[in-house]
Amino acid sequence: MGVDLELLDRTLEAHGQPAFRARQVWEWLARGASGYEEMTNLPAALRSALAEEVPLSSLTLEHEAHASDGTVKALFSTADGRPVEAVLMRYRDGRRSLCLSSQSGCPLTCTFCATGQMKFGRNLTASEILDQALHFRRMTEVDHCVFMGMGEPMMNLDNVLAACRRLPDVGISSRRTAVSTVGWIPGILRLADSPLPLRLALSLHAPEDELRSQIMPVNERYPLEQVLEACEEFYEAKRRKIFVEYVMLAGVNDRYEQALALGDLLDGRIYKVNLIPYNPTGSVYEGSGREAIAAFREALESRGVEATVRLTRGRDIDAACGQLAAKAAAA
Repeated sequence: MGVDLELLDRTLEAHGQPAFRARQVWEWLARGASGYEEMTNLPAALRSALAEEVPLSSLTLEHEAHASDGTVKALFSTADGRPVEAVLMRYRDGRRSLCLSSQSGCPLTCTFCATGQMKFGRNLTASEILDQALHFRRMTEVDHCVFMGMGEPMMNLDNVLAACRRLPDVGISSRRTAVSTVGWIPGILRLADSPLPLRLALSLHAPEDELRSQIMPVNERYPLEQVLEACEEFYEAKRRKIFVEYVMLAGVNDRYEQALALGDLLDGRIYKVNLIPYNPTGSVYEGSGREAIAAFREALESRGVEATVRLTRGRDIDAACGQLAAKAAAA
């Protein structure tokens, strides 16, 4: 919930209010209310008291960038000063998709990711996760969500799932919510057991262990074969295709032979590959060219694996994960 749940409950109780008042507040927030004064089914005196005693959001907006393609990126800070990023992506077909963070910083040091180069802060609370969504809900209706912002969602799964249970009230069904992971196996298996029909996205980026370990050190702990076994357990439980996220790094993981190897590794019934043009983050990598990406896609499809190329959103506002926070920290 947007406001601090426990504080809201304590405050309502202190004012002698019935339990349903908390639900009323949430319903207003989920519809995009930006202040207690809009909550007209609450007594006026209570609205005034809540405005003074219960902040409407657990996050403070520090900076907001608007891209020429309609993408909006927000940099927030938590009450204890931790940076958090979230992005709204608008598509021509009418979709309004959110990219939410689950941690401030990330303990997993993926070499292509700006967040991975930051110092890890902490897990975000369910309220802090939801407040990212509510910020954008106040701008526009929203209907899709990916947990692909800062952090590894599977390392904070209790709070991610708590937020996911409330996202349908905001307009985002569980079937339109994807949780991305670098291959954190315990989380994948827990997600498979969850009653929520969430989608799974696997951040893969290499077709074999040696290269994957160089790009993503977590592969030493959870190697490729074991990760894919866990993903297949998820598929058996949910019967929903798993998205494979594959960032295209020039001269590193984008050769035609690597595409064929990836196609041989993945079962086309279970996986759909999303090829991601690299959004430079000041790392050692450069993005693959358009021709290399097209050839890679063709090779995958020759092996019976569906592949799409992700539209690049927000390149002119540093929309890659962690870029705004990293710049703010360096300023």
